[in-house]
Amino acid sequence: MKQIRFSTFVSVTALLCALTFTGTVLFMQHRLRKTEEKYQRLASLDEYIQSNYYTDYDRDILTDSMLKGYVAGLGDRYSTYLTPEEYSDLMTKEAGKTIGIGVTVIQNDDGYPKIIEVQENSPAQRAGLHPKDIIIAVDGEDVLSVGYAESIERIRGEEGTTVRLTVRQDGEEKEFSIVREAFDVITVQYEMLDNHIGYIHIASFRENTASQFQDALDDLLSQEADALIFDVRDNGGGLLAALEKMLDPLLPEGDIATAAYQGGRTEVIVKSDAQELDLPMAVLVNENSASAAELFSASLRDFKQVKLVGTQTFGKGIMQVTTRMSDGGGLTLTVATYQTTKSECYHGIGLAPDIVVEQDENSDTDVQLEAAKDLFE
Repeated sequence: MKQIRFSTFVSVTALLCALTFTGTVLFMQHRLRKTEEKYQRLASLDEYIQSNYYTDYDRDILTDSMLKGYVAGLGDRYSTYLTPEEYSDLMTKEAGKTIGIGVTVIQNDDGYPKIIEVQENSPAQRAGLHPKDIIIAVDGEDVLSVGYAESIERIRGEEGTTVRLTVRQDGEEKEFSIVREAFDVITVQYEMLDNHIGYIHIASFRENTASQFQDALDDLLSQEADALIFDVRDNGGGLLAALEKMLDPLLPEGDIATAAYQGGRTEVIVKSDAQELDLPMAVLVNENSASAAELFSASLRDFKQVKLVGTQTFGKGIMQVTTRMSDGGGLTLTVATYQTTKSECYHGIGLAPDIVVEQDENSDTDVQLEAAKDLFE
């Protein structure tokens, strides 16, 4: 075999490096040219609007709309640009906190907010508001005049500020001045059902959900629960970090779920240690169970043979990451699909329940819960 002279090797190597460098430069020049063309189009459009639009307009709103429109061009309903205010609100929500007075309302037949729940130890509870109270006016303005959605926003407001509510309570109109607070949202509720069946309802997956879930689990186990029912109906998902902490004490050791990113790169996103709860379980699901709620259900199904009871789930098996941008806003972007390590991704399909039970909205009986309880008889 002929030996390659060192000088020849160096020359060939240098040539290859030069070709690689040239290719990189040409690629970067192409990208810069495309970027310049894109911003030139935007600059031309902006200049024309400034010169010709018939009245004054808010340039900040125009810029926010431009950024939202740019992300909307992806055609992905889950990816969006967030204004600084929206980004701050999302961070508060993901932390499992809220700012307001601590009530849950629905719109009644007359168009007014009807209180259906007052959170324990909330400003509303301390002020004396109760379920079934009707909010008539906010800061002296009638809800119907302002509009339902706008009135709800005015009730939320900013931490430390006061909202004045006119409320119809027990047939009388009363005035309440309530100082808004930031407080934890209760995302997990639980109780011991008949026959020592522990029931845990998970409303969403937030930063504080895992600790609330562990408290519920510990309490039910201390009461000697013989079986567990997890309810993720109407749970739209949330943080995977919370999901992993909740699955860990329930499942056997190993990799539970993976995500597939751009270019085919995969990564384990949920794993469990050797500690495992040995109790029969069931999961209640419906058409509004989505995202992390579906992964929670699929993980229990795949690794514990847990039965899913209810109706077909939503089918959201893609993951979003929210990043703070330099302007103080944020970008929520879909970055991966995910699935358990034992089954296919359910995105666009959903999870088929093992026991299909339709819930009659006009019935006072939770037939889906009753069907789940029947599994342990």
